[in-house]
Amino acid sequence: MKAAVISTDSVTVETVPDPAPGPRDVVVAVAACGICGTDLHIAEGEFAPTLPIVPGHEFAGEVVALGSDVTELRVGDHVAVDPSLYCHECHYCRRGRGNLCERWGAIGVTVSGGAAEYAVAPVANCVRLPEGVSTADAALIEPLSCAVRGFDVLEPQLGDHYLIYGAGTMGLMMMELAKRAGAATVDMVDLNPNRLETAKELGCTATVTSADELDRPRGWEVVIDCTGVVAAIEDGLGRVAPGGTFQQFGVANEDASASFSPYRIYNKEIRIVGSMAVLHSYERAAELFADGVLRPDVMISHRMGLDEYPQALEQFRQGIGRKIQVHP
Repeated sequence: MKAAVISTDSVTVETVPDPAPGPRDVVVAVAACGICGTDLHIAEGEFAPTLPIVPGHEFAGEVVALGSDVTELRVGDHVAVDPSLYCHECHYCRRGRGNLCERWGAIGVTVSGGAAEYAVAPVANCVRLPEGVSTADAALIEPLSCAVRGFDVLEPQLGDHYLIYGAGTMGLMMMELAKRAGAATVDMVDLNPNRLETAKELGCTATVTSADELDRPRGWEVVIDCTGVVAAIEDGLGRVAPGGTFQQFGVANEDASASFSPYRIYNKEIRIVGSMAVLHSYERAAELFADGVLRPDVMISHRMGLDEYPQALEQFRQGIGRKIQVHP
């Protein structure tokens, strides 16, 4: 089969062996695979997986082969795949915190993923798609499940005012969930005018290139960084209302550091929380997706062939478009 391959010094599309299912695995013919910041970090050597690797942790497709012990799915079923691979044995797994697993792994990060014609996945990680849901569009369920996890950590209240840094795919998803969670307003900050225009199209309250343009002297009850950019993080920490919450959702470089006022955190009872990947949120994201929480026609800006994976990754690096998918 054809697959994208990330090596230590290159990103290529190659012919690799077809995957074979283990007893409790299925093989999925990939309909679409999304590209995200994790793929870029892998290509830049920051996540230190074993290379070379077939990337792609956001994918959906049709089941074409079953392991010997699989009874839950049938050949021909259309599924979205949760890429999370937990050991279920370590301290954090036993505490129900699999996303912090001491042996954490993920399809497309530590084992071969969905940027290929076929991918193998545990049957437990597959969610059958209902009739009427586009299989290719359903590759959006994985990033949506990360956003759902983010809201689990936020513990939002009705009538909160939100300020979100970054109007890329994840920022837009957080905006859509904020509206569902009863936000009074959702303001977006981004330097890219095209992304701000998309946020406006989706019903954002205000779109600006700097929070200085907004009139909220008491600050926002919820501030979310979806950029991973230190300047945005530092600015956002200063915008949180007393008693409010700042969430670090965007992926910063491992060696990045940000400055803030510990006294203000103490004195104004500001809560700082992180949110990492997926945790008990994939099935809920699939239900929300089927219910129309996202507009795939807006979220997905580019659909490219698998042979174009290197160009797609470079386009993502340059910040062009929103969600970029490759279609084997």
